[in-house]
Amino acid sequence: MTRPLLATVVAAVVTLAPGSSLPADQAKPPAAPAPAAPTLDAKQTAVLVMDYQNDIVDLLPAQEREPLLDRAASLVAGARQAGLPVIYVVVRFREGYPEVSAQNPLFASLKQTGLLREGTPGAEIHARVAPKPGEVVVTKRRVGAFSTTDLETVLRAKGIHTLVLAGIATSGVVLSTVRWAADMDYQQVVVADACADRDPEVHRVLTEKVFRGQATTVSTAAALEAFRKAK
Repeated sequence: MTRPLLATVVAAVVTLAPGSSLPADQAKPPAAPAPAAPTLDAKQTAVLVMDYQNDIVDLLPAQEREPLLDRAASLVAGARQAGLPVIYVVVRFREGYPEVSAQNPLFASLKQTGLLREGTPGAEIHARVAPKPGEVVVTKRRVGAFSTTDLETVLRAKGIHTLVLAGIATSGVVLSTVRWAADMDYQQVVVADACADRDPEVHRVLTEKVFRGQATTVSTAAALEAFRKAK
């Protein structure tokens, strides 16, 4: 299977807009808004690192990939230093993709690719943001972090009421998770420049307009400041 076709298939899974490399002036994610850092309760806040997997990270333009990983890695390190739980969300499928229905066109083509299959290197979390022993990894079979997972059980057990979100893609797992979490009355902080989408305009509209109705949208720097001040 050709690389362009593989990219299109994985793009469907994570709702990354398929396409060739972006022009240089569009490749960088739009600058995240920089409101004052939110006030966080360290005992009730968790950081969700979503779909930072090799198969997915590799689809991003090369000039965007490393800066994004730098920001995500600093976010994870800052959360750990502040004593905030870091919870990972991944999308993976069993051998033969038994979770994928032929009636689901978004996922049906995955059976031909072998991508995001459990046990393969591409399905693993990228080494730059990999979990430490004891950190929770939640596996999903659909787009959103809550769909087909026990994430809600984990959060309730930990007494979590506030979620700090970072993920790929902005229009995929991040959007689906924001909507679901809002319906369950979680407070949310979206770290805009620790999220990414192959379409920079979609990323901008979501982080600067759509998410603001249900979440606070901040930069990595503002999130780290909030972690340092968390009590």
